[in-house]
This record gives sequence, C-alpha cells and structure tokens, in this order.
Amino acid sequence: MASFSRAGENYWNGGRRVLEVGNTDLVAGMIADLVDVDTYRIEAAEPYPFGYEPTVERNWAEVQADARPAIARSLPPVGVHDVVLLGSPVWAMQEPMIMRTFIDGMDAFAGVTVLPFVTYAVSGFGSVLDDYARLCPDATLGQGLAIRGEEAADALSSVRSWLSAVGML
Repeated sequence: MASFSRAGENYWNGGRRVLEVGNTDLVAGMIADLVDVDTYRIEAAEPYPFGYEPTVERNWAEVQADARPAIARSLPPVGVHDVVLLGSPVWAMQEPMIMRTFIDGMDAFAGVTVLPFVTYAVSGFGSVLDDYARLCPDATLGQGLAIRGEEAADALSSVRSWLSAVGML
C-alpha cells in the first residue's frame, strides 16, 4: 500500500478544521490494521503548507504546470507486489500531482492490479479513476473506495466491506 495524506488545516463541512492525522492516513491505517500489507507513505520533499488556502494555491499551480513534485525518500522496489493499494486525497477533482510523481517512478505499475482509495470533500473520485487508467495503461485498475473526509474516522465498516469485495479479507 502506498498513500499520500496531509495533516494540518483541512476543509471540513464547508469550513476548516486542523487535523493531527490526515484523512487518507486514517483510512490507510484502518487498511493496515485489517490486512497484512507493506506500507509506503508518500511524502513531499517540499512539504505542503499547514494552511488550507496555501495548499490549494500550491496544488493549483502544480496542476497548471503539470508538475511532478519531488518525493522525500527513495521509492519502494518496482514489481514486488501483484496488487497495490494506492491512496490519496482528491484535490481540485483529481489526485494531487505528487501521486503522478509516484506513478511515474513505479513504471506506471505495469502488470499490477491497482486498487485506489481516496478521501474527498465534495467530489467523490473526481477524475482519479480515469486519470489512473490513463497513467497506468498496463495495469489493471480494480474497484476503488471513496470516503468523504469528514467521515474518514468512522469509515472502518466501509473499509472492511471494500477489502472484502476486492478479495483482500
């Protein structure tokens, strides 16, 4: 499992709330508690701002530039697993651009089944599934899980059902 998450000031029911643990990290932790998976936390070499608005601004600039933000540490070995759970928030209706850095570095997961899970504010998956299908043309894109960020802390039942549906439980 590889995932990116961001703590700090986040969108919360139309306002803002400071999260000690990012929503995607909460869901990733539930997955790791339920199934035996190797985990890799995707961290930006230049951390995203604590504040929500500065993060939105940075993300929008990265999208406009089709940027590939650097990842802070070495990527895990390519081709070790047949299935990869790939988690992230949904920002501006798509995956954060650092997820594209990760996918590019993993040779687009050729021959692997990718099971995406996301946390979101209002967009559900947004374009994530279509983007991953395009970015990983030689991978099999399996059933995904989308959890509203405000519901991430209480998502254990949904996570368990999804893991069962994709044959991991």
